[in-house]
Amino acid sequence: MAIWLTLCATIVVIAYLLGSFPTGYIAVKQLKGIDIRAVGSGSTGATNVLRTLGKGPGALVLVLDSLKGVLAIALVYWLFNFEPIHNYIPPTVDAQLWQPWLVTISGLAGILGHSKSIFLGFTGGKSVAISLGILLAMSWQIGLATVGVFAVFMAISRIVSLSSIAGAIAVSIFMVLFHKPLPYILFGIAGGLYVVLRHRANIERLFAGTEPKIGQPVATPEQTT
Repeated sequence: MAIWLTLCATIVVIAYLLGSFPTGYIAVKQLKGIDIRAVGSGSTGATNVLRTLGKGPGALVLVLDSLKGVLAIALVYWLFNFEPIHNYIPPTVDAQLWQPWLVTISGLAGILGHSKSIFLGFTGGKSVAISLGILLAMSWQIGLATVGVFAVFMAISRIVSLSSIAGAIAVSIFMVLFHKPLPYILFGIAGGLYVVLRHRANIERLFAGTEPKIGQPVATPEQTT
């Protein structure tokens, strides 16, 4: 049992480290020689990269950050499906029961890593792109449905933060509608709430009517404090 628990804990740690990998920070540092945390919203995510470097780098960071989420969940599936590992699964462990819980915990670890990167002094992005990758790996139907909600709000408002918040809220609803197991529903609630909380400054600007639309500049962190 100790070996099995160690393997599970290792997967969670790896998921956090994957989330922590500072894709946006590295992209802006390499291409423009600046710290993205001192630019725009101060986030290291794809939206701030888009504002800083343009559509190409922004899209690249979006894809890479999403892939971090896919990999975090793929590791869990690998753990339960890799034949040599089965020798370390205790007879008392119900794999069908454990897997969704480990998926949920690893997913939340990846989200936390993205926003609180160990490589950036526990700063980071707002965990939207990595959440999308996690959702696509957990359930591609829910992932695509969430993208649909984002796209509708984006088409109407042209505000990335509002669209991201709407998508985050919709996740837990979709988890229930698609009859997903309890751990996935809890992931939708916890992960969605965390993403919303990461947008606190954006919410304040939305209520103040000062949140920029896509293509408009956003105040730097120094300007908003």
